[in-house]
Amino acid sequence: MSVDTSAAVRSREENWQPILELAVEEVFEIMVGCRVKPVPKSEHKGRGEFTAMIGLAGSLCGVLTVGCDAPTARLIAKGMLGGIATSEEQVSDALGEMSNMVAGNFKNKLTGMDGRCMLSVPTVVTGEEYQFRSLADGETLDVCVLFEGAPVAVRLELHD
Repeated sequence: MSVDTSAAVRSREENWQPILELAVEEVFEIMVGCRVKPVPKSEHKGRGEFTAMIGLAGSLCGVLTVGCDAPTARLIAKGMLGGIATSEEQVSDALGEMSNMVAGNFKNKLTGMDGRCMLSVPTVVTGEEYQFRSLADGETLDVCVLFEGAPVAVRLELHD
């Protein structure tokens, strides 16, 4: 990677981090009626029992993930569905929609990305014994927020 490319990537990371943070904050406020603020991820080691993924293709290529433990995923689902989330399927659907909304909100905040970046259908992985490894070889933006006192980790991995 040349010095010029490295500077451009660093500039994009610095400019896009607050945009991703704002997208997460807005989606939580709209979808579950809760204000959240980014916190240092190192302070809150969450278990990723639920991980929702959205692929990005076009002008932006990569994957956005939203991960949290099972009780937090259930609270998010109850907030989105008005307290009626009873099944794991409803919880998975709600977390998948949360990831979809964050990815869409983020890409719509970027100038000129509207029709040039497509989102995949959400995929949700559940359980404690799995590893997520993206093949995106580029930059990573991380946002961790506390929802009802529990960490929710949002990661955007972009392919150069």
